[in-house]
Amino acid sequence: MANANQTPMMVQYQQIKDQYPDAFLFYRLGDFYEMFNDDAVKGSQLLELTLTTRNHSSKNPIPMCGVPHHAVQNYIDILVDKGYKVAICEQMEDPKAAKGMVKREVIQLVTPGTQTDAGAGSAKTNNYLTALTKVADQYGFAYADLSTGELKVATLSNFDAVLNEAMSLQTKEMVVDTSVETTVTDQLHRVGILISHQDSAVVQAELSYLTQAVTQPEQQTVLQHLLTYIVTTQKRSLAHLQRAVVYEPAFFLKLDHYSQRNLELTQNIRTGKKSGTLLWLLDETKTAMGGRLLKQWLDRPLVNRADILSRQTKVKVLVDQYFERNSLQEELTKVYDLERLAGRVAFGSVNGRDLIQLKTSLTQIPKLQHVLNGLASDAFDDLMTQLDPIEDVTDAIERAVVDEPPLSVTDGGVIKDGYDATLDQYRQAMRNGKQWLAELEASERQITGISNLKIGYNRVFGYYIEVSKGNLSKLPEDRYERKQTLTNSERFTTPELKDKERLILEAEDKSTDLEYQLFVKVRELVKSNIQRIQALARAVSELDVLQSFADVSERYRFVAPTFTKNTHELAIVEGRHPVLKRCLAGRHTCLTM
Repeated sequence: MANANQTPMMVQYQQIKDQYPDAFLFYRLGDFYEMFNDDAVKGSQLLELTLTTRNHSSKNPIPMCGVPHHAVQNYIDILVDKGYKVAICEQMEDPKAAKGMVKREVIQLVTPGTQTDAGAGSAKTNNYLTALTKVADQYGFAYADLSTGELKVATLSNFDAVLNEAMSLQTKEMVVDTSVETTVTDQLHRVGILISHQDSAVVQAELSYLTQAVTQPEQQTVLQHLLTYIVTTQKRSLAHLQRAVVYEPAFFLKLDHYSQRNLELTQNIRTGKKSGTLLWLLDETKTAMGGRLLKQWLDRPLVNRADILSRQTKVKVLVDQYFERNSLQEELTKVYDLERLAGRVAFGSVNGRDLIQLKTSLTQIPKLQHVLNGLASDAFDDLMTQLDPIEDVTDAIERAVVDEPPLSVTDGGVIKDGYDATLDQYRQAMRNGKQWLAELEASERQITGISNLKIGYNRVFGYYIEVSKGNLSKLPEDRYERKQTLTNSERFTTPELKDKERLILEAEDKSTDLEYQLFVKVRELVKSNIQRIQALARAVSELDVLQSFADVSERYRFVAPTFTKNTHELAIVEGRHPVLKRCLAGRHTCLTM
């Protein structure tokens, strides 16, 4: 809590920190994010930062440490990966224009379950945020992946089922309310799950459609708590969240997390890595979203005979048609992560390069359709209907965004010439101005006889004429107005240069502002098609996993099993352990002793 002896800034800091007592508060001060008090002491240890103090002369100096704003994401990731929460507090107004204390607010709370910036190593892995409530004798259980928009809910009858689901999903964070007993949360905490509390549930009207298909009261309750927590922590658009899907664990093969672990389906017991697992053997997927779907299929094997036979039929078609399968693989390698691209569009964090990746991906869809049409089989008819090229989005990006845009969308250079007449006028003014500057430089060199005279620019002093100290005597008297003195040179200006500077900078400012507005319009068009992109992503993911199964089946000579009639007998003839066989053949260090 704030005290009377604190400065106005520390009073503001403490008021914000009191709202997020269980999180590290990254408090923006100019070009740095600062931490104070206990956050600084603990944060400096975890992040290996230098611990300093504020108010050195005080009897009780305040511990302090900070990180530069341009590198903040790396430090946030480190803390979140260690199981902590980080509240990002930004300056909400220009410090130069502010009267009194600069207004600051927390714009996002990053937690282990809401982290969306997936690195290259986790592209094929989901990050699930789970939630648990209890109504009568049943548990409502829900989970979401904020990076892809996936949202699912189930009713579980006992704590063993809850623990099994949580461990199978490898969740790092679970949201609970007061209905969940402390004995339950204690057990979840002991297995490494961060427990977050969300006792109230107020779902915004624009998200109410997500739960419309859910009728069970325990499922409605847990979804409302989960969505409230997401809205409260993220403070940004969640347009990519998909309608909640009710699932029943009994619809899939019953496989507790102890069996999953001991069978090493997705994680090597000894190393904790993917190598040496069934997932490692089967994963020949070409897309990140296909890799995630493959893991989901392994975690939840089918039990319905018709569904199994349908999947086997598709795999057999691809096994038998090598050239078509090879063509599919070639086209799939050019498809980026549509699910997470849709998420970045919804969050408003998408940049020009992301939109080019989306365009590149969408242009592969007609090619995938062409390959499937050549299979001479109706097994893929259901997937064909879902392969929507979304041509209006492709055309919009193609017309607006340059082929190699910069990372920033606010500094210009994103929108193509010819896309907007006003933008073209600004750019022409800038080009003419810079041509004029080049001509002025050549003219002044000739008039003064100073061959190294140059015209330059910086953000503080604008455009200037620079003459070295050794050549100052060559300048005609009163030709220039002195602007800045440096160690080895002098900088000057002229009335004409001032006028041209004003025109160029005005055109640059208007150009970058207009470019950003145009980019936002394209982004909003893409945002209005998020559901189509997500539906397409599901179809492409399934196609990717099926081709992976076919590729592995041919490579290792797998044989499709056949069902017996009305019996539960299992007969394996000349069988072999596929993972061990591959490890031994390749002399991989993936065996567990």
